Amino acid sequence: MKPTTVSQDTPWSEIHTLLLPALGETALMVSIVMLFVVTLGGVGGVVLFNTSARGLFPRPALHRVLNSIANVGRSLPFLVLMAAIIPFTWWLTGTTIGIPAAVVPMIVAGIPFFARLVENALRELPADVTAVGLVCGGSAWQIITKAQLSEALPALVAAVTLNIISMIEYSAIAGTIGAGGIGYLAVVYGYQRFDNHIMIATIVVLIVAIQLIQFLGDRLVTRLRHTQGSI
Repeated sequence: MKPTTVSQDTPWSEIHTLLLPALGETALMVSIVMLFVVTLGGVGGVVLFNTSARGLFPRPALHRVLNSIANVGRSLPFLVLMAAIIPFTWWLTGTTIGIPAAVVPMIVAGIPFFARLVENALRELPADVTAVGLVCGGSAWQIITKAQLSEALPALVAAVTLNIISMIEYSAIAGTIGAGGIGYLAVVYGYQRFDNHIMIATIVVLIVAIQLIQFLGDRLVTRLRHTQGSI
């Protein structure tokens, strides 16, 4: 006879004692990651667009190199990327487990993804946005900030929203290396300990969190488009 596994579910009344700290850890991971992703990925996306044929300083060779880097960065599944850069993660943080070890691959995965989203947002702008800035004698910095990024703001907010959701999903995967957060709770308690209550709770929380972020992001995008349309 096969041995049977006895499920020892955490009482519903105690779920919050595990869930709330896990939520805090996930929020911390995603916040740290998004700080780097928006900053570095945003700069990368602006450079990607402006080195293209439609940009302020077309550099075909540089654009091809940056484009290839962005494509490579987006090609690997996160779990594979996380395993592939373990030596780099160890060199940078001195550990391969926990939040520090999860943040590094999340940043590495998030930067090219966000850079591509920023480039696409700028590419969707009418060509005359940059042309008008040049005719008015604006500097490169003024054209990028006051014309390109300002006009693309709704699309950029949508990009940030999508990236936050992706980072939440990545943080759940990072739970497999003991990173903490919702993913770690689901793996250690829900899967390894066969705790059905924890598994159900983590799934519900992830769904609710992602739906809420998407709702807020969509509302902000709609408001920004309405504001731009009324100017």
